[in-house]
Amino acid sequence: MIEVLINADDFGLTKAVNYGILDSHKYGIVNSTTIMMNANATEHAIEIAKKTPSLKVGIHLVLTWGKPLLSDVPSLVDEDGYFKKQGVVYANPNDISLAELEREWSAQIERFLEFGLFPTHFDSHHHVHGIKAFLPVIQRLSEKYRLPVRNAGEHFSGMQTVTDLFFDDFYGDMVAEDYFQNLKGRVNDGASVEIMTHPAYLDEELFTVSSYNDKRLRETSILTKAKLPEGYSLRFSINQVKI
Repeated sequence: MIEVLINADDFGLTKAVNYGILDSHKYGIVNSTTIMMNANATEHAIEIAKKTPSLKVGIHLVLTWGKPLLSDVPSLVDEDGYFKKQGVVYANPNDISLAELEREWSAQIERFLEFGLFPTHFDSHHHVHGIKAFLPVIQRLSEKYRLPVRNAGEHFSGMQTVTDLFFDDFYGDMVAEDYFQNLKGRVNDGASVEIMTHPAYLDEELFTVSSYNDKRLRETSILTKAKLPEGYSLRFSINQVKI
């Protein structure tokens, strides 16, 4: 049997995103989500999470969208106080102070804990936790909070990862009705795999804050109807938290 974790990224981004994730869980195959702690609809997402204990929630660490929670992290922000753009971070990761990065990401995790919820794991917006220069920070956060992390490649081999494999191809033009049926043959029996998704409904704010917008609605439509192929099952727990 192959265990599948279908995670909805960007919980908290907008209310329409939150409702799309909720419905993809209640009526579909999404069994996990990760929340952005610096977004406008974060507290709305927290309310949903508290009312929906079957939806397990991890933390979507942010470095490339919006503003940081802390005000004293100059290496993380541009001249206007916003996080640096994705391209800037990837092109110049050594310009990021690891001490500042660890403090900011710790603040994001701590804010989640203050709401009285227990995170199942963590990943990151735009996959920045997989940048090799940031590995010491990821290792310390995983150990400090005893949380597994989204698998980001071979350099994570010594860490507790959420799954053996990670697929990020249910996205953009690859979002297709038969995606999940076509999983057959992609994963060896006995392994586990996480599939990244971005379900949402649409609101004006989503078009303002994200270039990936209308395709999220198609994801929601597929995720609420999809079935896993024979030999695949939704994962029953993350970090000892039952789903």
